[in-house]
Amino acid sequence: MRSYDASIIEGLLLTLNDDRTVNLSPMGVRFSTDGNMILLRPFKTSRTYQNLARKAAGVFHITDDAVLIARAALGDVDVLPPLTPIHGTDLGYLSDACQWHYLKVQSQDLSEARALFEMRVFNRGVIRNFMGFNRAKNSLVEAAILATRVGILPEEQITQHLEFLQPSVEKTGGVSEQQAFSQLKTRILTKIAHAKNSTLD
Repeated sequence: MRSYDASIIEGLLLTLNDDRTVNLSPMGVRFSTDGNMILLRPFKTSRTYQNLARKAAGVFHITDDAVLIARAALGDVDVLPPLTPIHGTDLGYLSDACQWHYLKVQSQDLSEARALFEMRVFNRGVIRNFMGFNRAKNSLVEAAILATRVGILPEEQITQHLEFLQPSVEKTGGVSEQQAFSQLKTRILTKIAHAKNSTLD
């Protein structure tokens, strides 16, 4: 395997479902040191994994829209933001993202609970400058990741992390960030309670 940067970049991965609708999921990726490959590690229980295993292509976005990342983590993106078609493919990129990378599977390892896909960058574009995250947006991204870890991480670790993140959202977030965090927190606690009740049953 080629050399990859140790840092993980959080963004949004767009893939195509088998009914040709679009799936948008938060995803942390590693870029190769030459920037021409991206390493993805989706859980094999996820729709993202199913789509990559079937179609072997996707579009990774770098975005400063933390609220959209939160909505994608909850599966609440019923109406997609505008997409721009990528010439020669049946996929598109988020028109308001900062950067996009059109990817195809180069190799895969399915031996662990999280699949490993090496994706080659076949096309890319820079739409606008990345405006950065304040503390509230950083906390939203962290909470979005927690939402995908219910049933994987210990319950106490998740709830404690949520309580740690909440003050930064209240102090530095706008209405949209505060609403998104509240929705994430409610959904996470509901999933934890449901998992606990299922275990008791």
